[in-house]
Amino acid sequence: MNQLTFLGTGDAMGVPRVYCDCSTCTEARLTGINQRKRSSVLIHSDGVEEPFMIDCGPDWGTQMEAQNLRMVQTMLITHAHFDHIGGLPEWADACRWLGVKGNLYAPREVIVTIQRQFPWLDRHMNYMETDDDIEVHGWKIHSWKVCHGKNGYSYAYRLERDGFHWAYCSDAIDLKEEEKKPLHGLDLLILGTSFVHELAEFSTRSVYDMREAQELLQELEPKRTYFTHMSHDVDLRQDYHLGQGITLALTGMKVSLEK
Repeated sequence: MNQLTFLGTGDAMGVPRVYCDCSTCTEARLTGINQRKRSSVLIHSDGVEEPFMIDCGPDWGTQMEAQNLRMVQTMLITHAHFDHIGGLPEWADACRWLGVKGNLYAPREVIVTIQRQFPWLDRHMNYMETDDDIEVHGWKIHSWKVCHGKNGYSYAYRLERDGFHWAYCSDAIDLKEEEKKPLHGLDLLILGTSFVHELAEFSTRSVYDMREAQELLQELEPKRTYFTHMSHDVDLRQDYHLGQGITLALTGMKVSLEK
């Protein structure tokens, strides 16, 4: 069965923020409904015993423990910001101890940044570029650069298998027409929305808010959408009256990747 599991649904800082006593962070400490590790997903593919992941943030170890996993050998990386690559040294250490080589897929310029930041990782993993379309565990995968606002750029992934089309776009804002093209015709879209309605000056922002995301969805018309990469502005106890087919992703939530 082709299936996705949300390992984390938080933004760069996660929830709770250590310095914050807002109602969302307070609740996250007390009962954990709003507790969110950094965004990452796990993909189980039919006919393949071991899953693969998208992104490897600093919560990688605890995310693996929560799934009772000891190793994931294949990883796709969206961009080289810490909340998406901070777990790579821990993953490399697992590769070293288990005597296996990790397979890290990313666009060429992302790989260059990772190698510059963590030069010792080369001993423990193979780097594979995604600038040309690739295939992983039966999924045909296309990557492309998307606007990440104040934070520069990220990459999104579109995956296709057995007639099912889905995309992972965790860090994007103000997408132009060319950047939107691969997001049309989707059965499932996973989209980053850090705030419900972000009031900061637009030039300082880096991820869609839920209001803007719903306007984007009216254009893209995916069959289902899950919002992820959520900050402590988002309180899962609230009803935000989101449009039909939109769900706030929860840690551990499993989603079918089949028609």
